[in-house]
Amino acid sequence: MENNTIVKTKGLSKVFKMGGQDVRALSNVNLEITKGEFVAIMGPSGSGKTTLLTLIGCLDKPTKGKIYLGRKGIEVTSVPDSSLYKIRRDNLGFIFQSFNLIPSLSAIENVVLPMEASEKSGKKRRKRALELLSLVDIADRENHKPSQLSGGEQQRVSIARALANDPDLILADEPTGNLDSETGESIMNILRRLTTDKNRTVIVVTHNNYIAEMANRTLIIRDGKLQN
Repeated sequence: MENNTIVKTKGLSKVFKMGGQDVRALSNVNLEITKGEFVAIMGPSGSGKTTLLTLIGCLDKPTKGKIYLGRKGIEVTSVPDSSLYKIRRDNLGFIFQSFNLIPSLSAIENVVLPMEASEKSGKKRRKRALELLSLVDIADRENHKPSQLSGGEQQRVSIARALANDPDLILADEPTGNLDSETGESIMNILRRLTTDKNRTVIVVTHNNYIAEMANRTLIIRDGKLQN
């Protein structure tokens, strides 16, 4: 794989067992995404777009096919489950619709948490977390817990958390789904800047046409198949 390729899939398929029947969520998906791209994945509900994001994020394994991640082109479908957490920790950042912050921790503590396994000292972790909160314009709320933050503020914290271990690839599943349009636009502008200013690769699953218009490229999935 070339060094600027961050994601590559070959013949990716996923079949779920539901009620004793096979349900094909993805069928023979081949794609390649390069460093610094902002890619939107769109499609009707149940089309397979979240399944694709979940597989790329090493949160599940395909029924068939291969996934290569990172500039080293790690073939993650062959990696034992016990080692996948290291790949997720070091190579991937996740942003969810429901934020998934830990309620008992402050904003800065939520951002520090993914760095706990790193060799950085506690002081350096906190410094890094504060820099990331500043990057998403919420450093002044560092000691606030999620219940004290608005939805938009919580999503900013979750973006900072996703960047904690300096991943090449950010995966976002409906990141503006719980936000009003103005707040959602500000969140998407932050994600867009990660690609233009920081050369990160961002993949966003969305129903929002506005988000798709911001992307460098939009992938359409229907009935588990990537449309040409």
